[in-house]
Amino acid sequence: MAQIITGFHAIEEKLNYALENGTNEGFSIKLSKTGPRIKKILEVAKKSGIPVENTDSKTLDSLVKILPEVAREHRGIVLLTNEENTKAENAIDFDQWVLQSKKEDSLQTVLILDSITDPHNVGAIIRSCDQFGASLVVMPERHSSNNFSENEIIARSSAGANVYVPIAIVKNLVRAVKSLKDADFWVYGADAGGESVQKLKFPQKTAIVMGSEGSGISRLLKEECDSILSIPTCGKIDSLNVSVATGVLLYERYRQSL
Repeated sequence: MAQIITGFHAIEEKLNYALENGTNEGFSIKLSKTGPRIKKILEVAKKSGIPVENTDSKTLDSLVKILPEVAREHRGIVLLTNEENTKAENAIDFDQWVLQSKKEDSLQTVLILDSITDPHNVGAIIRSCDQFGASLVVMPERHSSNNFSENEIIARSSAGANVYVPIAIVKNLVRAVKSLKDADFWVYGADAGGESVQKLKFPQKTAIVMGSEGSGISRLLKEECDSILSIPTCGKIDSLNVSVATGVLLYERYRQSL
């Protein structure tokens, strides 16, 4: 089954990653128009040996019909990839990663997403992870936006950053957090009423848990957190969007490391 990718940023990053890592087998491009951005994409496709087929807008419209509405705006170009390569690029074995992290003294930042089901939020969060140097994103197998059918939205919302950010899918987040703590990570849960992030000095190995906008962090997972942190705000509503809050916390973590 092919994955259909739209959006200039998402296509560019997917192709650049494929060029760097040799993972372009089964890729193809369908094209109905040209322009400066599309020409740039075609240059990368040529270097990678990816076939390009000229077609018309109606054909592309028909091709993207199966996508969620937000991902149907193709702007004259669509990238088709095979499912196997798409999964391999993002997948990290969590247990192996933790074992390796025990051997390293470098600054490490793990982001744990608890039941965040909106793929737009997941994509925006992954984009922030790329910009602020997160080491790993951990998501649960169930009750989250991580399945193949949603990758198009995640890729578009992340502006293609999803091919660069390591992501581990685990069966049990509580168990994953315990493993991180055993590897000397300090685990912070983001929630209202916690310690202000302005007063906090993040340790070398930091994990941050972000909960869903509806119910926040699950009770058992929250009990495993070493501390709860909050972002001071002054607005009239009581919370930030989860992707915005994640960006703020990751920036503060990155700022402290400079």
